[in-house]
Amino acid sequence: MSGLEVKSFDSPDEVRPFEGHGQTEIVNIAGHMVGKGTFEPGWKWSENVKPIAGTDSCQTVHLGYVVSGRMRVQMDDGSEAECGPGEVAAIAPGHDAEVVGDEPCVFVDFGEISEYAKR
Repeated sequence: MSGLEVKSFDSPDEVRPFEGHGQTEIVNIAGHMVGKGTFEPGWKWSENVKPIAGTDSCQTVHLGYVVSGRMRVQMDDGSEAECGPGEVAAIAPGHDAEVVGDEPCVFVDFGEISEYAKR
């Protein structure tokens, strides 16, 4: 390996469509998976990914950057937060999430996404 690797979400290694309202594009780089999720207005994890995951709440660790749009995250313990453009979020397993407003939310995820929305 040369020590330098560049990839683009314009040519992802994998595309994982949700059950409506968006998709996640995955690139494998330097042994890590990085995802760019596009969550369209109306997207909610419990409606659009839960049927794929087969769990009551999202069990993925997310560590990401919000490029555009807004997302509200509700943890299983009842706590919640909203994140938007220019913000970084660390989200533990055990949550639901939904797009807020009429703009798609674009989230670049450096977390443990190997199984996220994977069929």
